[in-house]
Amino acid sequence: MRRKIERSDTEWREQLTPEQYHVTREKGTERPFSGDHRVSDEHGIYHCVCCNAPLFENEHKFDAGCGWPSFDRPLVSSCIAEQPDTSHGMQRTEVTCARCDAHLGHVFPDGPPDTTGLRYCINSVAIQFHAGE
Repeated sequence: MRRKIERSDTEWREQLTPEQYHVTREKGTERPFSGDHRVSDEHGIYHCVCCNAPLFENEHKFDAGCGWPSFDRPLVSSCIAEQPDTSHGMQRTEVTCARCDAHLGHVFPDGPPDTTGLRYCINSVAIQFHAGE
C-alpha cells in the first residue's frame, strides 16, 4: 500500500461531488438501489473514489439484494481497514480505505457461505470501476 493520503476538508470538497464527500468523509450512506449495484461478468477492479487505491475485484461482486454493491472479500486485506461502528444504535463493522480513511460501507457475516461468508456492503459513490484491470 502506498503512503497515507491526508487532505483538508476544503481539498476533499474540491475533488469530490457533494454526495461523494458526504459518504466518504462524513460517513454517510447513499440511498439503496440508487447507485450501480448490478453484477456483470466484466473483468475489472473497483478503486477508492478519493485516492484511487484498488479495493475490490469485480469477480467477487455478488447480488445481495440489499441495494448496494456487495463483495465477498477485498482485493487484498491490507487495502481496507475495519473498525467497530456503534452509531445509529447498531453494532456493525465499518470498512474504510486504508490509504485515505474514506468511509466505504460496512461488512456483515451474511455473505455467500460457499466463499468467505462475508458481505462487504459498499456505497457505489465511494468506488469507481476500472474495466480490464
